[in-house]
Amino acid sequence: MTDTSLELIELGAVFFGLGLLGRFAGRIGLSPIPLYLIGGLVFGEGGLLPLGGIEKFTSLAGEIGVVLLLLLLGLEYSAAELVTGLRRSWVAGLLDIVLNTAPGAAVALILGWGPIGAFVMAGVTYISSSGIIAKVLGDLGRLGNRETPVVLSILVFEDLVMALYLPILTAVLVGVSLVGGLTAVGIAAGVLAVVLVVALRYGRFVSAIVDSPDREVFLLKVLGAALLVAGFASAMQVSAAVGAFLLGIAISGSTAENATKMLEPLRDLFAAVFFVVFGLNTDPASIPPVLGWAVVLAVSTTLTKLATGWWAARRQGIGPLGRARAGAALVARGEFSIVIAGLAVSYAAVDGELAALATTYVLLMAVLGPVAARVVEPLARKLRADRPLTNPTTAH
Repeated sequence: MTDTSLELIELGAVFFGLGLLGRFAGRIGLSPIPLYLIGGLVFGEGGLLPLGGIEKFTSLAGEIGVVLLLLLLGLEYSAAELVTGLRRSWVAGLLDIVLNTAPGAAVALILGWGPIGAFVMAGVTYISSSGIIAKVLGDLGRLGNRETPVVLSILVFEDLVMALYLPILTAVLVGVSLVGGLTAVGIAAGVLAVVLVVALRYGRFVSAIVDSPDREVFLLKVLGAALLVAGFASAMQVSAAVGAFLLGIAISGSTAENATKMLEPLRDLFAAVFFVVFGLNTDPASIPPVLGWAVVLAVSTTLTKLATGWWAARRQGIGPLGRARAGAALVARGEFSIVIAGLAVSYAAVDGELAALATTYVLLMAVLGPVAARVVEPLARKLRADRPLTNPTTAH
């Protein structure tokens, strides 16, 4: 059997298996994300049936999945809505930083990983997974809910913080001078400012450039633009996900609606691959030694994210059910946390156990997040069953 034949068989098995897992998840009323992650563990490094030969394709496909997830999330909102959300939620964003960086930094210091380890773990526990959250909100049909703009504004705030955090982290890991670190941050901030200005003032021109009456041409232009922007953003030390999201913000009107319809199947396909790749790259044997600390972090940061979402939604006049949904939506961690841990380990600047802890923690949160988003409303309703809402119009 040739290498190409084996790769096609493995890739076909992965896609077909994803289809079966997705159908099973639909039958039991659960988001398929946790099942995709578990499937990756089974077929990845150290799993029961490790696959080989398709790493390059799946790795690139996973990156495309994140880009498409954030692009379509951006298409749901206009640049004006983005700015309004940031203005309304910057206080919640600061609260989010304080509450959710503290647990990771504290555990790193307790384990003796020093200030650099604390800085790394603070980022791991702080940043929610925009990719997972976007997928879950879509699966649960909550994109039009009143609390969703609150969730989105916090995610945008987090992604913008990451756009500044990652260059600083890289500078710290490399050990560059203060001037070098400030230069990296300045470049990242400049890129973000330019993209935001283009989205706000020239969004109609961006829409006109990518629009086309021909479906094939339209798809190629939108997808090509998304990958170009994401690639340039990544090259400038700004997250590719942030770049894709801001491009989605810049595209508006009927162009955005058509792009959403055409890209949804591609998004679902490549996003599924992303979650599988996450599991494929995790050795199950590395999980038990750090499982206890990972559970501690999972419990504490679930509570802090719930508190963040609840408080932010309450400030916007949203009722208890919407507050609970907002908090639960923010629980999931994912792609950014793994990127942060991977950077630290690649520069050999932290204890090797940090990667295992970060991976185990993210696996727990990637499973817990979708589950929490689904069960929080029934639980909240049950708890409030004996206390009728005094103002039903604010409950949602």
